Amino acid sequence: MEIHQRNRLPALAIVILNYNGVSWFEKFLPGIIHFSTDASIYVIDNASTDHSVSYLKKNFPSVTLIQNNTNSGYAGGYNEGLQFINEEIYCLLNSDVEVTDNWISPILTLFKENESISAIQPKILNYNEKIQFEFAGAAGGFLDNLGYPFCRGRIFYTLENDNGQYNNNQEIFWATGACLFIRSKDFWSQGGFDNDFFAHMEEIDLCWRLKISGKKIFYCAESKVYHAGGGTLNPDNPRKTFLNFRNNLLMLLKNLPANQVFFIIFLRLILDGIAGIKFVFSGNWKHCLAILQAHFSFYRLLPRFLKKRKAGSIIYYNKKYLLYQYFIKKRNRYSDLK
Repeated sequence: MEIHQRNRLPALAIVILNYNGVSWFEKFLPGIIHFSTDASIYVIDNASTDHSVSYLKKNFPSVTLIQNNTNSGYAGGYNEGLQFINEEIYCLLNSDVEVTDNWISPILTLFKENESISAIQPKILNYNEKIQFEFAGAAGGFLDNLGYPFCRGRIFYTLENDNGQYNNNQEIFWATGACLFIRSKDFWSQGGFDNDFFAHMEEIDLCWRLKISGKKIFYCAESKVYHAGGGTLNPDNPRKTFLNFRNNLLMLLKNLPANQVFFIIFLRLILDGIAGIKFVFSGNWKHCLAILQAHFSFYRLLPRFLKKRKAGSIIYYNKKYLLYQYFIKKRNRYSDLK
């Protein structure tokens, strides 16, 4: 019995958060079920107003449905629904993801081999351009020394083709929420996602807190999925700009070391202003307004987030001055960064 317990792979729950995503279920849920025979599959519905719930009940009775009473975003929606799921590993999977054969086993094996690993992401490729990495996660995420997120395979909006250059399992700083495998005990040890984020960068914040606590985050190249992107918010939506700019500031305030936090946030506020001016001159004034709204929301939340600080002494970045390298030195591949 002891040998059996030691050798078995951990129990997995694939958990899809849904808000008005019935078209994604029609497209991708059959494949998820087909390629995930050893996992339990759950859908947490975030008070959808389309016919998602009735569609699931009629067409996929094997999928366990959890219904939230309100739409509390990615962070709150998962926090609420995951309380009813008991498997050892959660796979938090966007509804707009196409999975592939053998996408699960390499990741569960990696968890089994290393207890210090809290979270893992697979290789994330572009569903609409299959040879290209996808924006949300690519081959694993990092931060630069000013807190800008980037990935192996994606620097800002420049995407690399997958030529096998990232076919190695590697420790990373953050794993994407588009397909996030995480130990349930470690998820709850940090209190789950921060509800104040609502959506965007809550997974980076969670990974940062796990790193501070001594845990590891990994990228598994042997597992591959395709992400369509924009399943809830279109990239051109000003609401997305608002959440990204505000939540990046909140994340930095919450997690940066004490001797860096105020200088870096002050500098970031200036750089955000420059980005807003650039939006105006390019005719995207709604995105400039979204940045202003993000800053005012950040100021309102500042006292609350100061109380949340649990900063540690870890090195949180592996590259410096991404803006300078990308826009001035024209280094747009991860391998080119200094």
